[in-house]
Order: sequence, then structure tokens, then C-alpha cells
Amino acid sequence: MTFEPIAQGYYLEALLIDGDCIWYSDVVEGGICRMKPDGTVETWLPERRLVGGLLLNEDGAMLVSGLGGIVWFHPESGATGTLLDRIDGQPIEGVNEMRPDGKGGIYFGTIDLPAIVRGEKPGPAGLYHLDAERKLTTLCKGLVFTNGLTPNLAGTRLFHNESFVGTFAYDLKADGSLGSCTKLLDKTDCDGMALDVDGNIWISGFASNELLRIQPDGTIIERLPLPGDAATNIRFGGEDGRDLYITIVSPKAAAAIARGEKPSSPSSRLYRGRSKVAGQPIVRTRFALG
Repeated sequence: MTFEPIAQGYYLEALLIDGDCIWYSDVVEGGICRMKPDGTVETWLPERRLVGGLLLNEDGAMLVSGLGGIVWFHPESGATGTLLDRIDGQPIEGVNEMRPDGKGGIYFGTIDLPAIVRGEKPGPAGLYHLDAERKLTTLCKGLVFTNGLTPNLAGTRLFHNESFVGTFAYDLKADGSLGSCTKLLDKTDCDGMALDVDGNIWISGFASNELLRIQPDGTIIERLPLPGDAATNIRFGGEDGRDLYITIVSPKAAAAIARGEKPSSPSSRLYRGRSKVAGQPIVRTRFALG
């Protein structure tokens, strides 16, 4: 696969493809960027850093993870607000990845972002579900580091990358709670995740120069070399769903962030390639905002 670089930054993350527009974040510099087809880039929320997840709502508003929970902004009207900033009455330290549940709500993972900012080891994380009516359900706690996640096409399993541990599949019960858990991969640097139309899982690694494509049982069916030493996120797009976008980062930059320091140079790149298989589209959420 041939990749072309289309954007750069200090540590790119939070990919989302919306038609001809490409959304992404820079967790170090801050801000939510939208690249238009002509290559021009617009930026919103420049002060918001450590954003690991972006989703579009049905009204065109963008949901944004990060410090303190999930906020939103509308690119056209300029309106902003907060979707979720507390769990069980306690302030949320941070939210990393999010993914639609297919019914208007989202699955998301919490993360101890204040500790990361201080250069300390983050505390325990958890997985949660927020339905379209904003009913919050705790799925599991005590995780090491929540990262990429997605339900399968049938909505019966939830795949999750627990960084520093591996990739897991949870059964989803009819009431929305988690059932049995199966470890699919012993990939400790697992990071971003995407599904293709065949139901297979694509996984990036923050210390790996390849993408893994695995079956739902964990069998590795493809290793795709990347134009860099590591990758944070992966998304599909394009008219046929075969455009493949990947954010490439430097392990040295990741080490600097873990120490609470800024990477020395903007060495992160956003690349685009062409996949032989189409990706599963990411649907919009249906929250009442404003």
C-alpha cells in the first residue's frame, strides 16, 4: 500500500472522516482540525488538549473527548456545550476513545488525563455506555488504559484495546451490560481500532510500524507495513469506503508526553492510502444538544 502525507503536528490523534472532510486532533498543541478537500485547515477549541476521540452528532455538532469529559461544538453556528462531565456525581478526569452504539448513544472509555499531564502513571480507567437519552451505564472498572473500541456489526460484542495489556472482546447482553470477556491479542501497545465491512478488526500500535488486521476470534490475517515507527489511530473514508487514514507518531514523542513534556518537534503525520477492503462506516449519534 502506498501512503501520502496530508497533515502534520506534534502528536496527531482522534481521526474522523466526514465525506470529503478529515477531522483530527493534536493532543499536544490542542485544537480540533478540519481539513477540507482543497487542503485548507480550520481549527476549533484551540485550548482543548489530549483529545483522543471525535464523533459527529445528527445535527452536525462535533462530540469531543478529553480533559473533564465530553464536550461539543457546532462548526457552523459556533455553539458549544457539555455532554458529560460527571459519573456518579464525581468529576470525570478524562475521556479517551468514543464510538457510536448504533442506537444514538455511545460507548466510551475514561482515562486519568491529569496524571498524564503531570508525567505520572495514570490511575484505573473504565468503560461506559451513554444512551441517546443520556442514561449512563458503568460497564467495567479497574482497567489499565482504555483506548480504541467498537461494537461489532451485529451489536453483540464490544471490541476494546486496553493499552499495555492487549485486545479484548466482551459479549454484550440484551440489557446493555457486558458478559464474558475473551482476550484476542497479547499486543501491549494496542491503540486505535477500526472495523471493515467483513467484520474484521484493524489495530494500530503506539510502538509498532505495522497495522494488524485480525478476525473476531483474534486470528491475525494481515500485517500492513506503515510509513513510520508507530501509529495512534486509523479510520476509513472515501466514496467507496476504501480510503485508509492513519496517524503516524514517534515513540520518542510518546515517551516525552508520558513524562509530562512536549515533544521536541512536530514529527507526527497524517497519511492516506487505499485499502483493498472497505471500512465499516461510523454512524452519527443522536443526542439532543443545545
